[in-house]
Amino acid sequence: MRQPSYTARALRKSKAIRAAAWTVVAAGVAAPLVRRRTRLPKPVVLATAAAAPVAVCVALPRTRARDVATCALQMWAYLAAYEMPHDDPEALARRVRIDYPVRIDRALGLGVPPTLRLQRLLSAPGETRRVEKVLVWTHWLWFAVPHGTTAYVLLRRRERFGHAAATTYAVFDLGAVVYHLLPTAPPWYAAERGRLGDRRTPPVRRMMVEYGEQFWKHRWGPLYSLLGGNPLAAMPSLHFATSVNAAHLLAESGPVQGAIGWTYALTLGLALVYLGEHYVADLLAGLALTEGVRALAPVVGPALERAAGVVQAIEVKAHA
Repeated sequence: MRQPSYTARALRKSKAIRAAAWTVVAAGVAAPLVRRRTRLPKPVVLATAAAAPVAVCVALPRTRARDVATCALQMWAYLAAYEMPHDDPEALARRVRIDYPVRIDRALGLGVPPTLRLQRLLSAPGETRRVEKVLVWTHWLWFAVPHGTTAYVLLRRRERFGHAAATTYAVFDLGAVVYHLLPTAPPWYAAERGRLGDRRTPPVRRMMVEYGEQFWKHRWGPLYSLLGGNPLAAMPSLHFATSVNAAHLLAESGPVQGAIGWTYALTLGLALVYLGEHYVADLLAGLALTEGVRALAPVVGPALERAAGVVQAIEVKAHA
């Protein structure tokens, strides 16, 4: 009997590797979807979802489309991690920290938290002014900023894409870790429970919800439930952290891009505090997170490159 040729054996092996990789990708996509119905343990869901971006790098050869798929799968895993603490809202409410950011912001605001100071100075109860609508849209635009910036780097400076993606999604992932370990309430939540404000000051308005109900009408409820998967994840502010990282990445592409990025990040920071979505303390923690990730990137880079080399070696065998 003739023995299979080396080429035939290599072909079967490459097909088997790709099939296994696609199985891991499918499991990583499915696990967050079925975790509540099947009561999958959280570590299993996170490990399965986190393996999917690695597996797609084996299943597909390197193209821009694969880069986009890898980032999308990474964010799919992040969303699962972000939402998990809110699977049991009552348990999360018992764990949530409310007072410490109020104390920090009161000190930063010289006795009055900056959110209260700004709203008392600039807002008119019962009215959403034009500038407030602009700030709300600045907040909503954030959902496209970190990923749009990473895509811009992929299209314009592909040699920098690995650095851009690694720093962007490291900020997301490390923030999710803090959300599990130290769930912290935003200003509007503290105000609803009488923990923010004083007798001289009206309660914090949540202008994003006020304007959202006005602008989106009946569509606001489904939109908010889709995008607000964990309302008690304020510290650090990943809105601000990822926008600062995006500003750095854009500045590395050119001065005009950098000016746009930093203008957006600073405007968003103002919006988050004024609209009652974050404390200044949350923004400072987000800034520290981003700068820490960027400072450590050269240190951990060699280890990540070695890990990437292992994946690339498997990819070569998968597409021999």
